[in-house]
Amino acid sequence: MSMPAYTVTELNNFIKNILTTDPKLNNIWVQGEISNLTKHSSGHYYFTIKDEKSQVSCVSFRSVNRTLRFEPERNMKVLVFGSIDVYTIRGQYQLRVLDMRPDGIGELYKAYEQLKERLEKEGLFAPIHKQSIPKFPKKIGVATSPTGAAIHDILNVIGRRYPVDILLSPTIVQGEKSAESIVRSIELLNRTDVDVIIAGRGGGSLEDLWSFNEEAVARAIFNSEKPIVSAVGHETDFTISDFTADLRAPTPSAAAELVVPDKKEVKRHISNLSVRMESEIGHMISERKRHLEHLREKIEPEHFRDMLRQDYQHLDELTSKLSASIERIVENKTAELRLHASRLNSVSPLNTIGRGYSITISPDNRKIVTEVADVKEEDEVDVVVTDGILECNVRKIRSDRKKYLSFEK
Repeated sequence: MSMPAYTVTELNNFIKNILTTDPKLNNIWVQGEISNLTKHSSGHYYFTIKDEKSQVSCVSFRSVNRTLRFEPERNMKVLVFGSIDVYTIRGQYQLRVLDMRPDGIGELYKAYEQLKERLEKEGLFAPIHKQSIPKFPKKIGVATSPTGAAIHDILNVIGRRYPVDILLSPTIVQGEKSAESIVRSIELLNRTDVDVIIAGRGGGSLEDLWSFNEEAVARAIFNSEKPIVSAVGHETDFTISDFTADLRAPTPSAAAELVVPDKKEVKRHISNLSVRMESEIGHMISERKRHLEHLREKIEPEHFRDMLRQDYQHLDELTSKLSASIERIVENKTAELRLHASRLNSVSPLNTIGRGYSITISPDNRKIVTEVADVKEEDEVDVVVTDGILECNVRKIRSDRKKYLSFEK
């Protein structure tokens, strides 16, 4: 009896089904070193991870690469999280990457430098974005572990220096979920009435402190509306959170000292201000007394009466000057009026009539007769003389004026 033959595709699909349904081959961590890394223009990464004896192919798709906390490089030691899959076209089994993290101190530093450089280029560390820390906060928010040494140090320092209300947001500061917890605490404290936030923890190894180097934490600090003091317990090294925060403190105790004043210093300052205020007020009172004395001298009865007499005399002078000025104006205008009246009188028709002349007017059209052509015989005319009007008829018209020449002369 012959066995049925598989096609190559059927065989590869059968193997794929076996591998992808085995729970032991899904969601596994694999440790190794990256080699043969290809970053495709599509955004997908193709590489192998190897150890001293073996290697396995890996594919990391663009959707995963967007969320990686570092940039993979050749020869980098990594921890890869994923599931076994089969690329049926080549009959090749591979690890489909779901997450990837640097493995070892050296690789952590590489990831740290990569993220630091990228965020710095974006401007997350720029001084222009730093908020000022209030000098006299009323309430302080703290994002740290409720059981760690950091919260006790903060409470002790603030209680000694300047007791104020403290709002603690219990936070996981180490391990798998620490970055997510820190981000959540910052977001929660931003919804409260705290004036400033301290985010941090006590000292530890680079791996212990790594959550404060996560991009999500850095962006949460950058986007915080409340000013944030980074207080991760290491004196010399800086975390990404330190660069992004509005103020960096080397330890939680130092952070507590930075966010509140020292009540002793405040009391001394208030005392100095009190002395200065008393001195300034005394000086102001003396100045006002001198000014009042000066005013009192000015309003003494005799001095006041003298001021009135001076004003009366000055008022009389002004009145006299005003009257004289008005008289001159009236005289000038009167003389000007007489001149214009004389000129008008010299050309007045009434003066002409008064000298023996008369004015002849044609009554039908009220036109002054100036020549014989203006009338005809038998026309009616009005002759205006000094004391009345003569109504006349034209009996005859002559053009010869010789009879009156001697009269004209």
